[in-house]
Formats: sequence, C-alpha cells, structure tokens
Amino acid sequence: MEALKQGADVLFILLGAIMVLAMHAGFAFLELGTVRRKNQVNALVKILVDFSVSTVVYFLFGYAVAYGTSFFIGAEQLVAKNGYELVKFFFLLTFAAAIPAIISGGIAERAKFWPQLIATAAIVGLVYPFFEGIAWNQHFGVQAWIKALTGEEFHDFAGSVVVHAVGGWIALPAVLLLGARSNRYRKDGAMSAHPPSSIPFLALGAWILVVGWFGFNVMSAQTLDKITGLVAVNSLMAMVGGTLVALLLGKNDPGFVHNGPLAGLVAVCAGSDLMHPLGALVVGGIAGAIFVVMFTLTQNKWKIDDVLGVWPLHGLCGTWGGLAAGIFGSKTLGGLGGITLGGQFIGTALGVVWALAGGFVVYGLLKLTLGLRLSQEEEFNGADLSIHRIGATPDREANW
Repeated sequence: MEALKQGADVLFILLGAIMVLAMHAGFAFLELGTVRRKNQVNALVKILVDFSVSTVVYFLFGYAVAYGTSFFIGAEQLVAKNGYELVKFFFLLTFAAAIPAIISGGIAERAKFWPQLIATAAIVGLVYPFFEGIAWNQHFGVQAWIKALTGEEFHDFAGSVVVHAVGGWIALPAVLLLGARSNRYRKDGAMSAHPPSSIPFLALGAWILVVGWFGFNVMSAQTLDKITGLVAVNSLMAMVGGTLVALLLGKNDPGFVHNGPLAGLVAVCAGSDLMHPLGALVVGGIAGAIFVVMFTLTQNKWKIDDVLGVWPLHGLCGTWGGLAAGIFGSKTLGGLGGITLGGQFIGTALGVVWALAGGFVVYGLLKLTLGLRLSQEEEFNGADLSIHRIGATPDREANW
C-alpha cells in the first residue's frame, strides 16, 4: 500500500507539473498576441529559452537554496520513493520559471536578449528561491516569528505572493530602468497607440493559462491525500469574477476581458484552500477591477510602459491575493480559518520588499555593465529581425 501511495503521489504531482509547463505556452501566446508583429518571434523564443535557463539554474542552485535538497548524488538515491523528490522539483521549477515569463511581458519589444537571460539565471537561482524558502520551507525562522506575532503563519497555498507578486514587483524595476518604447509617449504629452498584433493569439494565451492554472492551484496540494475540490471551485469562481468585472469596467475591451480571468486566478492562489466559493468570486472580481484601473493608470497617467501590464496583473493582484486570504479565509466570512490578516500583511510586505530590492539590484547592475536596451535602430526594426534574423511571416516580408 505504501508503494502504491508513493506511485500515486508521483503521478499526481507529475500531472501538475505538466499542466503548469503548458501554462508557459500561454505566457508565450499572450505576449505574442499583445506585442506588435515585428516582435512576435522574440516573444516565443524568450519564453522557451528562459524556461530552459531556469531549469538548469534551479536544478543546480535554486532548489537547494529553497529546500536544501541537492541533486549531486547517485541516481540510485534519486529514485528513492519512486523519485518523488525529482518530480516535486519539476513541479516547483514550473513555478520558478513563471517569474522570468512574467517579467518578459513587461519588458517586451525593447529589451536585449542575452542580458535578460543573465537576469533570469540570477532571479531563478537566488532571488526567487530565497523568499520561496522563507514562505514554504520555514527558513530563518520567519514563519515562526510571524506566528508568534500574529497567531498564525503567513499562508500562501499556491503562490499569489511567492510567485505572482514577487514576479510582478521584480518586473517593475526592470520596466522603469528600461524606459518606455520609442515614440510611446511624445514630448507634447500625447501617447502613441501600440495596439496588440493579434487578439486571437492573445485570447489563446489566456485560455491556455486558465486551463493550466487548475494544475497550478489544485496540484499545489503536492500529494494525492491532500487534494481538495474546494481549491478547484474557488479557482473557477475567482476566474469568472475577474472576467465579468473586467468586462464591465473595461467597456468590452478584449484585452481586459482576457486578462480579467488571469487577475482573478492570481489573486485566489493564496487562499484557494481556505475561502468559501462566494468569497473567491468577490476576490476575483476585485482583482479584475484592480487590473483594469491600474493598467489604465500606469499606461495613460503615470506613463509606465509595462507592455502586458504585468505589475498590475501579477504584482498588485498577487499582493491583493495575499491580503485577501487573510480576509476571506477567516471563519467570519465563511472560510476555514487558521489565518490572520496581520500575518498575511507581514508576509506579503516581506515578499514585495524583497522582490523590489532584487529587481533593482539585478537589472540595475545589468544596465550599468551590459546594458538592457536594444539600440534605437534595432528597436525600430523589431526584436525579430534584430535578434533572430527572421520575422513571424518571412514570406510576406519577402514579397514586400
């Protein structure tokens, strides 16, 4: 029976890893559909190569930083308990690799290729797993301190803060240090429209992410005996809540409509195992509103050229998710309890501060040394031709 349980757990978490791996296709197509056509190839290449770099550095360093587990042992030891630790690494790798995939959308259309890969290695090898170990592996006694102070540990079931808020708040310094795309904001105060190149591809990316997210959330149980249908239904309710509010506030804009469900899912991750489904619906709806309002402000008023709106979507909605778990996870609002708003506030604030500091250090050093941005000519020609020497539709370009 023990062998059967071990095998079932391996299969369970492996299926979760595959579903979250599929989400990276969603990141790729969401970015491909949002950027202009001359940057579509770059969007696809970046996500795949970032994932590959993330795999190597997380295997060699990052997983050990977060969990103290090294893979520099014999294969006989690695396959103990059916290799559960290996597939757990695979599953958590897909979370870690989401960080550079998130950042990629914010810095699209003007970032250099190789410096971004170096940033990926630093972030996935050290910056992200350092906080991951604090939140999910009791490092440095931080969780014990939060519990002593507030009565409960910081709770983040599936990564509203650990993955999404951290990714979004790392992306913000990168976007600020890069500056806006050429001609995005003119000196007279006018703003040049850079419309999405393909709404169908944008929608495809959103749908792939939505489907994969049920692996992201539900399989965060990590063993079959801990799976709960509450996580699945809460994820569903938050998704539709984000969609409907984004539809209303976004005035039928398809970009908002397809990012709305993602905002809801980002926010529900932390407390998806504790909330009542109606609470999850509200959390998702508020996240949809946060995305629409803050994306509009950052782009139009504050002139922060965050191409896919990753700071509002992941940074702010992830932050809201960390706090929302403390509100809607309480028994007073129909949740399971065992959580405090004070603990959620402290844990979320620590994640935000660490991500901001890490983002400024990594991208600041790269800007001072290798540079972050394509030349004006390269940006005008597009990242596809400038970096990869081929466009998304070379046959059409040849005819031109």
